[in-house]
Amino acid sequence: MKQTLNNFAYIDAANLYRGISHLGWQLDYAKFRVWLKEKYSVARAYLFIGLVPKYNDLYTSLQEAGFTLVFKETTCDGEGRIKGNCDADLVLKTVVDYYEKKFDKAILISSDGDYSSLAKFLKEKCVLRILVSPSNKCSFLLRKINIPILYLETQRGILEISQKEKAPGRD
Repeated sequence: MKQTLNNFAYIDAANLYRGISHLGWQLDYAKFRVWLKEKYSVARAYLFIGLVPKYNDLYTSLQEAGFTLVFKETTCDGEGRIKGNCDADLVLKTVVDYYEKKFDKAILISSDGDYSSLAKFLKEKCVLRILVSPSNKCSFLLRKINIPILYLETQRGILEISQKEKAPGRD
């Protein structure tokens, strides 16, 4: 009998979106959620995301696809760009879940070197399953700690949104 794992994914939504967009394609989030469950036995996928009211339809579709959204209040930088820095929230949630023994293995989804300390911590505790990098330019800070990394570009054929579809709330 196959053992069911209780793995959690911790996703930096802005990094995921920017990384995939930079590669020139759109991610089908519903397919991505199924892929996480089937490939890595992800029982819960936390998506850390800035809260922008005009994207309510997007948030609804992400929840319907099976993501647990963790919202961060947004601010604007000096040039009017929306910022919803979720890094600290993602790190804290992951570490709390580890100490509360909520998951068997963690999957980090980001290419941001700010998560290198978290990745090292999870590796030392033997609970890091893999780092999934949305960008082919994954930070050297993550690459140098000798952890398993999967580049999402290698899964493009499976995870790309078809030309007929369009992500809700996105133009």
